[in-house]
Amino acid sequence: MAVDYQYNNPLLEDFLFPPYDAIQPKHVSPAILSLLDQLESNLVELETRGEPTWPKLVEPLEKIKDRLSVVWGIVNHLNAVMDSPELRSAIEEVQPEKVKFQLRLDQSKPVYTAFKAIRQSSEWESLNEARKRIVEAQIKEAVLNGVSLEDDKRQRFNEIQQELEKLAQQFEENILDATNKFEKLITDKKDIEGMTATGLAMAAQMAVSKGHENATAENGPWTVTLAGPSYRSIMQHAKNRSLREELYRAYVTRASTGVLDNTEIINHILKLRLEKAKLLRFDNYAEVSMETKMATVDKAEELIEELCNACHSSAIQDMEDLEIFAKGHNAVEANQLRHWDINFWSERLRESRYDINEEELRAFFPLSRVIEGLFSLGKKLFGINIYPADGLAPVWNNDVRFYCVKNLSDVPIAYFYFDPYSRPHGKRGGAWVDLVVGRSRVVSHDATSCRLPVVHIVCNQTPPLAGKPSLMTFREVEALFHEFGHALQHMLTNQDEGLVSGTKGVEWDAVELPSQFMEHWCYQRDTLMSIAKHYKTGESLPEDICSKLLATRTFRAGSELLRQWAEVLAADAFSAFEEAGLNNEKAVKETGIKFRETVLALGGGKSPLQVFIDFRGREPSPEPLRRYYGLKPALAVS
Repeated sequence: MAVDYQYNNPLLEDFLFPPYDAIQPKHVSPAILSLLDQLESNLVELETRGEPTWPKLVEPLEKIKDRLSVVWGIVNHLNAVMDSPELRSAIEEVQPEKVKFQLRLDQSKPVYTAFKAIRQSSEWESLNEARKRIVEAQIKEAVLNGVSLEDDKRQRFNEIQQELEKLAQQFEENILDATNKFEKLITDKKDIEGMTATGLAMAAQMAVSKGHENATAENGPWTVTLAGPSYRSIMQHAKNRSLREELYRAYVTRASTGVLDNTEIINHILKLRLEKAKLLRFDNYAEVSMETKMATVDKAEELIEELCNACHSSAIQDMEDLEIFAKGHNAVEANQLRHWDINFWSERLRESRYDINEEELRAFFPLSRVIEGLFSLGKKLFGINIYPADGLAPVWNNDVRFYCVKNLSDVPIAYFYFDPYSRPHGKRGGAWVDLVVGRSRVVSHDATSCRLPVVHIVCNQTPPLAGKPSLMTFREVEALFHEFGHALQHMLTNQDEGLVSGTKGVEWDAVELPSQFMEHWCYQRDTLMSIAKHYKTGESLPEDICSKLLATRTFRAGSELLRQWAEVLAADAFSAFEEAGLNNEKAVKETGIKFRETVLALGGGKSPLQVFIDFRGREPSPEPLRRYYGLKPALAVS
């Protein structure tokens, strides 16, 4: 007898926190199809009975958009952290219907016309800035989603959107499968010489999971993979150049051959994006993309050029330094350093120049202590307390932690999940933050308060190994601070309008400000000393090592900054704390609260540039970025 999974479906429950322990792939299709039917009815009612007023148009529209994004977001999250063939199949089955409804919603002419009527009404001037930005954003979003297209052009636009969604899903699946497909068993210790104790333990643990039950860190065998911690360990520490080359080539050519080949997918995506842009009367897709950003194409290119000019000479010097260093060690590759040599020799040069060792540093960065220090910084800067709340919400993996964020009056203001460790099979690589539910007045469970934000923070750092807790590299510490910054913008927003709370409605090129701002605190001495405690003895990081670690900030800065054009705002924001006096606790708290009340609180309810001006008292300057990284050429203000 067939089972109807529409009823008693955990995805359709009226939950405070998603029932992650109960959701299974079999629930996805009936839940999404049922939800789309309900939302279609809601949209029809809105189109027929809606009026160009806030309560009759915007509030019911927000409810429709929110319900879809929450349920579909949960499905996508599970796809990212516990991928399976069954879940992929379920998503593939319903994705066309989801995209179809999304287009139906985005291209609703009655809704579009009603928003234009609000903008043209006598009440327009009485709307606050947040509501005005919502109206403007909804009109622009509708145009970019094809509302103005007619007949054949709209049909073709919708076909393109369907195909792009399908291609994007296939692209990600191919990357994950190609990453998981590669593994190399090493049996000779000479072939893995130079590896750190952590790297060896990780490789031995992977070998055990592959059936080599007697594998040990000391004697092997060892299995290395393309998962982040394993790959980075090999590229930084393995003396075996051929092994580094093999892994490098495997990594950069993932999903480029055979059944997992993404080449044609990329070409097709580019072709479809250009066709989409032409349908919308843009010259190219870059112009479409920049419509939802602060900068224009010309301004973005100008800033990139300025940063390149500032970094170029330093980057050239970085490469020359590596070659000279490698020659001094009689390395055969010194005269022709290749891509698989750069990280290895950079790490050796860093160790030599600063007398600092990444493996020894790990012992001072146990995850539990880093978390404690990070939360203390949150209290110091923003006046928040963060408490473990494990058991309050179901989780998708036993390693996942759940936390409650409270103000200093002990009132909850947000919640977040933290999924810290790499899981090579089933979990996407990288680190990210995404929203479960955002702050909103309209969709609150009661009529007296706003719904509180709930956020996912996902990392892929080194898990506990060989009886030791998770010991972090400093890069992993930086990554955690970075993602926590993104989470703060969701969690500390004070916007009651759900369509502009958190990062919603924030131009894309401004969303990195809080995350990169938080990275700067990793290099602030008091913060660093507060999080760096030896996992066994509790001993603080020795002063001389702390000074050396802080000095590494400018190591290969020219090369690193060639990959950015996005740190200007963050560096300038951090300089406000320097000007206030980093040792002045009162001034730091005052500046932190100002940062919270502007950058973190205002969401998309105000233009990012004006938000920055509200915080800084002026427009952003690139000079702090130049100064932090020791770049001599001055950068022009963009």
